[in-house]
Amino acid sequence: MRAEIETMVDEIQQAISLLRRHLDWDQSLRRLNILNSQAEDPSIWNDPAEAQKLMRERQQLDEAIGAINSLQQRLDDNIELIGMGEEEGDKEIVRDAEDGIRAVRSEVAKRQIETLLSGEADGNDTYVEVHSGAGGTESQDWAAMLLRMYMRWAERSKMKVELLEQHAGEEAGIKSATLMVKGHNAYGFMKTESGVHRLVRISPYDSQARRHTSFASVWVYPVVDDSITIDINESDCRIDTYRSSGAGGQHVNTTDSAVRITHIPTNIVVQCQSERSQHKNRATAWNMLRARLYEAELERREAEANAQAASKTDIGWGHQIRSYVLQPYQLVKDLRTGVERTTPQEVLDGDIDEFMEAALAHRVHGGDEAIADVD
Repeated sequence: MRAEIETMVDEIQQAISLLRRHLDWDQSLRRLNILNSQAEDPSIWNDPAEAQKLMRERQQLDEAIGAINSLQQRLDDNIELIGMGEEEGDKEIVRDAEDGIRAVRSEVAKRQIETLLSGEADGNDTYVEVHSGAGGTESQDWAAMLLRMYMRWAERSKMKVELLEQHAGEEAGIKSATLMVKGHNAYGFMKTESGVHRLVRISPYDSQARRHTSFASVWVYPVVDDSITIDINESDCRIDTYRSSGAGGQHVNTTDSAVRITHIPTNIVVQCQSERSQHKNRATAWNMLRARLYEAELERREAEANAQAASKTDIGWGHQIRSYVLQPYQLVKDLRTGVERTTPQEVLDGDIDEFMEAALAHRVHGGDEAIADVD
């Protein structure tokens, strides 16, 4: 086996050991056996809420243990294939097995990132709001570019995306929009995107081709599932209906089907216009409000748990987190972690995993097992 591959195998083995330790391997195996036994007892469904909680825990443990076992098995299989290929002088088998080991390394790195997702809502689906800043058409176009970036990221990550509402800009772009992103750990990965994003470019809307700086704000908050109870007093809310804005012609709704709910004590506002039915939009808006109030509670708890006030700024609404420069040079820089890319078009096409992963590691602030970089 070549020295490079031997080194890679050692790194993967160390990373798998860390993953096992993070999961508390022996304790997790015992707990899964207990949960499997309980799942076979029909009487657990006498308390449906408790039964669902147990089944969720069982599924999460089973998936986590199965994933680590699968990584170890794939690594062992490819090591064995390399040995066979070298014995038989079959370079193609060796090459394929080495590619297999590289694929295992890549997946181990992703699994290590997921160990940073330990928040109670990290596994949930998520809402993503994008709002243009001051600056008219230029900032509205920038908001639309960000919206597309997140939609492309979700597609690349095999997640589903639903556009819940969108307010078009006067000439181009959007004033605001809300997405729902559905997928494993959607909120956990996307939560670090909350904040202000800055664009520097020569504006296509400026006849004198001058350089412009634009800002757009992103707010990410988790979809609240049935296991989380959020009580809302309807008398604390103001509900407005209005006509949906669309692309024009037959797409414009002629009835007041769009719904806006304002939670007066917190001044949180949510709105939905994705359906033609006011009833459906109202139901979605209530779910969004529950999610926003829950996110506010998570934020409050995080602020209390963190002795250092600086850590709170990572998710501050008015905090600038990333700068995208298209002219006079090309650079995307995350201001929290220092991560840089000189290929902004790739970033705007949804290639933002590197920024998300670094921001997650930064928030956890280098736990001793956080990331063993295997790249």
